[in-house]
Amino acid sequence: MAEQTVTRADLSEAIYQEVGLSRNESADLVETVLQEISNALVRGEMVKISSFGSFTVRSKGERIGRNPKTGEEVPILPRRVLVFRASHVLKDRINDSAGREAL
Repeated sequence: MAEQTVTRADLSEAIYQEVGLSRNESADLVETVLQEISNALVRGEMVKISSFGSFTVRSKGERIGRNPKTGEEVPILPRRVLVFRASHVLKDRINDSAGREAL
């Protein structure tokens, strides 16, 4: 399986090809959507994209970790982490395509 990365430019190009907006308008649309998602997450809101998945921000408290090399205990500061949960529709599509690739 070849590793490829989908970039903002790839998304813009797909919109340009499929929707027919200009390349600049397509790039602006991608930036606007990503900015809206980012802003909502910064505000602590959940972002749910139907048939794709949901993004949430979870707060993790302070805890004690251990340096695996030295065994020294190190405090891990409280932080917020981004969590993505794929929808069942997306999981099914991924699993269906994995089954076809195995053949």
